[in-house]
Formats: sequence, C-alpha cells, structure tokens
Amino acid sequence: MKITYLLTTADAVGGTERAVFNQASELAGRHDVRVLSVFKSRREQFFTPHERVRLDYLVDLTSGTPRPFRTTGVDESVRVELAAQPSRIVDRSWEAAFSRLSDLELELALQATDTDVLVTTTPALMALAVELAPAHVITVHQEHRVSELRGTSGEPLRRYTPRLDALAVLSERTRDWFAETLAGAAPRLEVVPNALPGGFRPRSTLQTRTVVIAGRLVAEKQIDHAVTAWSTVAREHPDWQLRIFGDGPLSGALRRQIDTLGLHDCVQLNGNSQYLAEEWAKASIATLTSRNEAFGLVLAEAQAAGVPVVSYDSPNGPREVVIDGQTGILVPPGDTDALASALMLLIRDTELRGRMGAAALAAAHRFSPAVVTATWERLFHELVAERDSGRRAVAKAERQAVHDVRSGPDGTVPAAAAAPASTVRTSDQRALETRLLKRRDLVSDGGQICRLMDGESPWDAVQQNLALAADALEGAGIPYFVVRDHLVRHTVAVHAMYREAVFKALADRYAQDAVYAAVLNEGQNTVATVLAGHVAAYTDMPSSGVRVYRNLVTPSRTLRLGAVYGCTISFWDTDPDDESRSHLKAPARTLIGDRVPNSALRRTACTLGGRTYPTIEAFHRVLHGDIGFPVDAVYTWVNGADLAWLERKNAVLAAMGLETEDAATSAARFRDRDELRYSLRSIDMYAPWIRTIHLVTDQQVPEWLDLSHPRVRVVDHTEIFGDRGALPTYNSHAIESQLHHIEGLAEHFLYFNDDVFLGRTLQPDMFFLGNGQAKYFMSPTSVPMAPASRDDEFNISAAKNNRALIEQSFGQTVVHSFLHAPHPLRRSVLADIEEHYRHAVATTAANRLRDHSDVSVASSLHHYVGFHTLRSVPGSISCGFVNVGLSEHAPRLNRILSVRPHDVFCLNDYHDGDVPEEEQDAVLAAFLPSYFPVASQFETGSRRNQLAHEGRLGGWPL
Repeated sequence: MKITYLLTTADAVGGTERAVFNQASELAGRHDVRVLSVFKSRREQFFTPHERVRLDYLVDLTSGTPRPFRTTGVDESVRVELAAQPSRIVDRSWEAAFSRLSDLELELALQATDTDVLVTTTPALMALAVELAPAHVITVHQEHRVSELRGTSGEPLRRYTPRLDALAVLSERTRDWFAETLAGAAPRLEVVPNALPGGFRPRSTLQTRTVVIAGRLVAEKQIDHAVTAWSTVAREHPDWQLRIFGDGPLSGALRRQIDTLGLHDCVQLNGNSQYLAEEWAKASIATLTSRNEAFGLVLAEAQAAGVPVVSYDSPNGPREVVIDGQTGILVPPGDTDALASALMLLIRDTELRGRMGAAALAAAHRFSPAVVTATWERLFHELVAERDSGRRAVAKAERQAVHDVRSGPDGTVPAAAAAPASTVRTSDQRALETRLLKRRDLVSDGGQICRLMDGESPWDAVQQNLALAADALEGAGIPYFVVRDHLVRHTVAVHAMYREAVFKALADRYAQDAVYAAVLNEGQNTVATVLAGHVAAYTDMPSSGVRVYRNLVTPSRTLRLGAVYGCTISFWDTDPDDESRSHLKAPARTLIGDRVPNSALRRTACTLGGRTYPTIEAFHRVLHGDIGFPVDAVYTWVNGADLAWLERKNAVLAAMGLETEDAATSAARFRDRDELRYSLRSIDMYAPWIRTIHLVTDQQVPEWLDLSHPRVRVVDHTEIFGDRGALPTYNSHAIESQLHHIEGLAEHFLYFNDDVFLGRTLQPDMFFLGNGQAKYFMSPTSVPMAPASRDDEFNISAAKNNRALIEQSFGQTVVHSFLHAPHPLRRSVLADIEEHYRHAVATTAANRLRDHSDVSVASSLHHYVGFHTLRSVPGSISCGFVNVGLSEHAPRLNRILSVRPHDVFCLNDYHDGDVPEEEQDAVLAAFLPSYFPVASQFETGSRRNQLAHEGRLGGWPL
C-alpha cells in the first residue's frame, strides 16, 4: 500500500511533526511511505525519519524569495507575485502560510500521485487535499489538536470533513464532538492515539531529584506556570531541580521569569533535545501545564520511562494518557498552587512515586508502536477495500447531501458545544448515558445528556436546578439555606459535616436520571463532572461544593442551558482562624461576605419560582445596591415594507415637494426581517425583570404580537406627540424626543432599537445603580471636531448639535458617541431636556424627516445631561456590532453564534455594503432563529405564551 503524509513544514520542531515521523517510520517496514511537505523553512531537519521513508518538499522558503523545488521556467517575478497572492482554498484566517504558489505546486504534486492513502495533518491541509486530490486517492485527516477549541483555524473541519474518507482524532471527547457537529454528514470517525517512538527506551530509577517538562516555548504550553509553581516547591525542597526542554519565542521571557524569582540555581532552560527518551529516564517526575493538549505525547513518553506525571487536567489529552490517582495526578487547569502541592506530594512520598511510576510503565503499553501501527493498518486496509468495492462514491455523495442541508451560506455547519473538560468517561457513566438516551425526551448534545426544552428560559432553568438540589437535600433531611451572591445561578449553603450525606443524597435521588453533578475544588473550579447517580464515588475528594444541573437543549440544538445555570451546594465550615468558633466560612463570597457570624444565621423563608425555600434573615433584607424600582423597555418600530405606511409617507413627501417612489417597489426593498420578534425573544430569555414593554409605532402592529399580554403595550405616535411636533413623522430623532410622554412609563427604562439584542442573561444592575442612577456606554468612536455641516450624515450632525448644547450648558466639549446598545434612560432627565432645551427639542419634533438641525435626545443628549446633573454614570458592557451589509463582518456573526461572547449586540444593515439585500435576508433568516430559537411569551400561540396566560411562568427570581 502507498501512504502519503502531508505536512505544512516537515522541518518544524513540534508534536505533530514528531508524531507523523514516528508513524511513517513504523509503517515503512511493510508499506511504501512518503512524507510530503508543502514548505521547507529550515536548512536543517530536526526529526529524521526512517531511511525507508521518502521526504519531499514543494516550496523552498529558505532562500529569500519562495521558489518551487522542481525545475521551472517561470520567471522569478511571477513566483514572487504568486507567493504574495492568498490561496484560493485556504483562507488567511485559517492559516496564513498558504498562497497561490503553494496551491499550484500542491495541485501539481497531487495530480501526479499514485498514492492509495493521503493523510493530512491540519484543517487547512485537509481543505486542500479534498479539493485537489484525484478521485482514487483515499483522504484521511489526522487531527493533532483539540478540534472543539480551535476557533477560526478549525472552520475547514466544519466545511470539508464530509468529503473525507475518515477522520482520526486523539480523544473520545473530540470524536463525540465531531459526531454531534457533523451528525449524518460525518465520515468514518476513529480514535487513534499517537504512538511512542520505536527503539529501546531506558527506564527511570525515580531516585533523581529532578522534575522534567518538555514542549514548545509558546503561550499555549504555559511553561511559565510550571516555573511559578516551582517557586513554591523550591522553598520546601531546594535540592530538587526543574529541567525545561524546548525552544520557542518565549524563551527570553522564561529566562527573565526564572531570574526574577531567583530560581536560576534550580531551574534549567535546556533548549530542544533529540534524546528525550534519555532525559525522561533521568527524571523522577514529569509535568505538563498546557492550556489544552489534544494528546500529550510527552506524557506517554514519560510514562514509558516509568515516570509518574503531574499535569493540568486540560482539554483533552491528559485524561487520555494519565489515569488520575494511578499513573499520575491531574490538577485543575491554571491552578499553580494545586500544581505545586501535587509535585510536593510526589517529592515527599517516595513509595507513592514508585507505585505510580510502575503503573505508568504498564499503562504505556497501549501507546506502543506495534499497537498503534496495527490500528492504522486496519483502518487503511478497510478504507481501500471500501473504495475497491464501489460503495465509497455513493456514501460520500450522501454525506455531502446531509451536510449541504445543515450548513449555512458559506458551507459551514454550526459547531456543537464542547463537553466540559472535567467530564469523566468511565464505562459505568457511558452505560448509564446509553440507557438514558433510550428515553424520547433526552438527547446527546455538548458531550452530555440533555432534556429537550419545553419553552424554558435560562431563568426557568435556574429555578429548576435549585429545585433539583432542594429535593435531594430535603429528601435526605439535610438542613440548608439559600444564599445570595452576584451570580445568576443559585447557591445553597450546607454545613461541611454533611458533605458525605450530600453526595449520597444526590446519587440516590438521581440514580437513573439525566442530572449532572460537578465537584468543585477550593477555587470553585470543576474537577470532575459525572451523572449525579455516580457522584458518591467522589465523596473523599477534597471539595468546596457540588453543582447540580439538568441540561436543557432546543430541538434545533442551537441553544443549550447547562452547568452555568446549575445550583451550587456550597459546603460552609467553621472558620479555622476563628478560635471562638463564632463564624462560618463560605468557600465563595456572598453579598454579606465570606465570614458569617453564627448570630446572623436567623432562619426565615423566601419564595423563588413559586416555591418557598429556607434562607437567613440577612439575605432577606434589602441590601445596599439592590434595585427595587421597576424598569421598563421602550422600542421604536416601523415596518418599512407596509404598503399603507409607505403610501402615507409618500403623501407627506409629495406635500413637501420631494420625490416619491412606488410603494410596492419600495416595500420590496425594505422587507421586514422580523428583528423586533427576536429582540423581544432576547428580553424574554435574558431579562425577565423588565416590567412592561412599550412598542411605539405609527398605526402598525406586528401580526404575531399578543396584544392581550399584560406586559406589552402598543403606543401610537399620536399618544406621545400630543400638540407637539408634526405628525405623521418619519424622523427617528423626533420620535425619540417624545418617549417620556408615554403614559404609565416607569422612571427607569431601557430604550431599544429593534436591531439591538440581549446576548446573554443580564441583571438590572448592568444598566442602573441601586440609587437610581442610569449607566451609559461610551463608544470609542469620536464625533468629528468640526461644526455641523450639510455634508454630514444626519446622526453626525445631531451629535454635533448635542455637543453645542452641552458646551453651552456645562462648559465641556463632547468627544465620543455611544455604543449600539440598549440605552438606560430616566424619564425625568428627558423631561428636563425638553424643558431646558425647548427650542432644540421642538425643532427636532417638528422635522418630519431627519434634518441637520436635529438633536439626538435618547441615544446621546440624555447621557451627557444625566452625567452633569448626577443622574447618569459611566458603565461597562460587552457589545458586539455586525454590519450584515459587509461581507468582511460575516465571521463576526459566526463567532457570536458559536461563542455567545457579548452581553448585547447590534445587527445593522448598511445599504451601501457589498452584500446584496437578498443575501442579507438569508443571513438574518438563518442567524436570528438559531440564536433565539425559543418563541417568546409575547408571541401569540407560542408555548411560553400559553404558559404565561396560565400563570405558570416565574417572575424575577429575587
């Protein structure tokens, strides 16, 4: 069989290159094996393959200007130009190295190949292979990183993988993620670990006083964490040494850190070594501190030398290699104190070190070259047999058909949520998951079992998870009380003496249920996540609490409510520094501190989600900063595609002597994209504390809106203008100047444009202080420092007019505008603006179309006047902005949907962009229902609408 491995740069010093050369060398004994490198970037080869492995390069980067290795008659200037042009297949955001020159050279090389199997090693190479390889070539992609955490570089995996014959990954967790992400479009998925290098491997005596860490000196490996931990270890064990092997851009920073901490006598920075097997044999302990690690070949190499490992429990590799407590110790990622403690445990306990070293040596057999190579050979032979049978082409076509249906406009399917890094995958756990998945209301998503949502919001999930914890505790007779803190999710306090009883109660109560328990360490980080029925096995693990939750997911799988909304059972204990034993110590800070006197533990009750729970009197008080006043929301909305509205507008334009456009033609250009529907969904999902939603319109009502809902009020322009201004008006500045005249409007409210959305659960203190002051969110965008001009866009001239008013009143010059976010407003400030700037507001209200004489009251002037009159203060909010009319903004939408990184976001649509309006419609029609898949209680006939009318939706929790 002919097998070709495709690398970007075969002369690089990295784990991928090492693993590929190991595999190629083992297979070369029975097969024709070649390594094909797109680029040569170094004159010297670091890893040397077996002499039977052929190594070829396509593009030479070592001589100033890129040039093909093959003989070519193309002029150098042409080659330089081609090298400067981006690849037509590989986007620069995926991998910047590729160019049009590399495309052409690789295409030429692959078209001439007679290989049976082509193995790619990065997502970018995979994209090139499936596009350029001849039909007879079997394509296998070998993932060397944690795919679910790749970010932009992983986009080819969600676009091209269905066209592969097989995908090999390094962990079961990554395989599960691909299975969920690709569903029926997935090719054959295999878990194949990296193999150890062949040859003799010396064994450590474990008698040296040495800890070894090896890896590229880059940010991802976090070698500086090991140095930080060693500063603690060195104080207790100054006769031990930390030896670092590797090279990279952070070598200088590490050297400075070592000097700053005074560790130059006990920390060695050794550079790369071609003889790591010997170096592991000189070690007594190995360590690893990577942010994420797809496999961790260095851990397997250490264990093959009989060396126990202390490693961060980072996604995903360490758990694939290290059996926690048997062949090594896993500590929470980023916890350098825990890392230091584990290292010192193995340093002090010689017997434990020896026992773990022996277990590590035995466990390393599963990574032996013979075992892993046999797995690869079986896979390759079966793929060749499938190709030769004639079934392969049909299977690929069917996968691609499924993929095309599920993918977006760019051919990329949405990424599934990654399983929590702490998820434990025992055989018992998998067996229970298999049994649970036979229930029709349960599905697998994000690496865990989820119940299909029945119209719940995140706040409903919070209440349900509190009930899960309370049911288990009350059923076992364990006393508890509800705690108040700054989080959305609930916490209940239980005395630490009941720790074992809590674990048993959860295991008994939810033995056959899709309820999860996440065990927390002292830093409130999750160290193990299991189905609650198996949590009793972790009773002896040191823990500060356990988080209980049931996952909820929409049928579309685009919204999942998981651990972030779980209820934490927090173990409170007597403060060890309190000799009088008069205080309890909470593992995390509450709204009344983390040391609570026993005298403050007077019991009372609170009602949450319609259920009464025990709490203490201190938490039941109105605390400083609490927001007890009502907050409303106001929208100004127009359906620009409504023919009746357009005809009224045309009549006004004609009366003003302005050009009009046929209403039907205009309606086709300004289709209603239903942004309001989804903005209201965002309020229903993420801000149940909003009292009333006032929808300000001009004789228009969305057909889906439930007008009988007690929290919705439609307000016509005639109600707020009275005898002021001029109606009908088509000037947003004019409409915004009259919002404070809405009858029944709360003093405090949020003003929304319908293209602004809440992105995640928020509390009212994001927008207001407890004393009533409103917050404002300044934009880095500056208002041009020039007088208002007829050449200005109307929003710019309004900002300049605002500046003139503020300079006149307060002697300060306005520089910045404000974010495209909900605007926290006070009704009294707006009334004062109308009174104090009577002429400017009246002029704006009288302008039926936007005019250069306008002021922008609600979105700008209010904030400055509020600030100078001590009623508004600067705030901070994570705000995303996407112009769907610009193709360059498309990646932002993908990130917003997959990561949900923003508190709020705005989807604007500039009509002078490069994306046609029909395509904008398609993009929004795909994005909005994906981000907000649950129909709100304000939509007639929805599940939540029914629950609201039945009085079964909970209100604001506290």
